[in-house]
Amino acid sequence: MQNQNNPLAAIPPVTRNVLIAMLVMFVVQQVFSSNFIYRYFPLYPINSDYFYPWQLITYSLLHGNFMHLFFNGFAIWMFGSQIEHYWGEKKYGLYLIVCIIGAALANALLSEAPAIGISGAVYGLLVAYGMMWPNHTIYLVIPPIPMKAKYFVLIFAGIALISSINPSQDGIAHIAHLGGALTGFLLIQYWRGKPPFKW
Repeated sequence: MQNQNNPLAAIPPVTRNVLIAMLVMFVVQQVFSSNFIYRYFPLYPINSDYFYPWQLITYSLLHGNFMHLFFNGFAIWMFGSQIEHYWGEKKYGLYLIVCIIGAALANALLSEAPAIGISGAVYGLLVAYGMMWPNHTIYLVIPPIPMKAKYFVLIFAGIALISSINPSQDGIAHIAHLGGALTGFLLIQYWRGKPPFKW
């Protein structure tokens, strides 16, 4: 029986634990803002002297500032909770980890810039949501208009693609976003037995 006085109890376990881990690591970043954290835990290019294999996971729990943390956390709560309820803990947890690693590999192999944040996996969740519930309406904050999930996903994927082809110095890991989205799409297609895995 869920504790009605605990709002976290309504969040499914994997999503809840990811949110808690993100918050704990953000506090650690603020309290122990040392060279050690930023030397070993962000994601560096794979050909860099600073790259270590565990960064393919640890980068996702670090965030640049509170707004970065808030928007990623909000997206994981909003989309991840529903997906986890639908898929169950094991399948959802596997999907999330694969998207985190897929986004990391894309950025580590194709970008010269280091990356932090779980945004790549968020793009994977957006793709999953759009593929499973394409006609569900999402109410955007900016701009404040309702939009079907399939169009929402296509717009954000298009932005990530264009931004990856024409990178700018905006500090955003667009290649990781695109990598997370593509990884999520391919994994769902694999589970469904559809192209490019079965014709």
